[in-house]
Amino acid sequence: MIEILVTIVILAFGLLGLAGFLMQVQTTEWESYQRAQALNLLNDMVERININKAVAANYVTTSPMGTGDTGPADCSTLAIGAPRDLCEWSNKLKGSAEVKAGANIGAMEGARGCITLVQAPNPTAGLCLPGIYQVSVAWQGRNQTVAPKASLGCGKDLYGDDKARRVIAQAVSVAMLTCN
Repeated sequence: MIEILVTIVILAFGLLGLAGFLMQVQTTEWESYQRAQALNLLNDMVERININKAVAANYVTTSPMGTGDTGPADCSTLAIGAPRDLCEWSNKLKGSAEVKAGANIGAMEGARGCITLVQAPNPTAGLCLPGIYQVSVAWQGRNQTVAPKASLGCGKDLYGDDKARRVIAQAVSVAMLTCN
């Protein structure tokens, strides 16, 4: 009888360990899914800027887009180009790509996007510096990790502890085609 009880106790500890492991796997899978969604949204805006390089400066945002912004849900009335692209990107950050029971569920938790000017284009003869823009996507992580670099300010102070904020970014360089 004692042998059976010892076996049950050992088995119970093993099952508790397995349950903890499965919880960690589920959290890691969720974080991975959110990062994949963020990469899709980041690439979407990078491509939009690359298509409209002549007006890349019009894409720079003064505040984070997406969760919490007051952009319209219908972007079709906006002019084609940067205004419509920014509106559509904001709606995608809010999860409009997937809807379930009338609720947007197609993006990360608290998704926000930022586009900042890193280097202004300079057409001065002999310099000819390209415009460099940083596109960033931030979201709420489930676990605390290392806080993002200070240069990745998108969404800073919007998720509580900065160790819960996730950010990915990509620089877009717009060459000066008319420089001497």
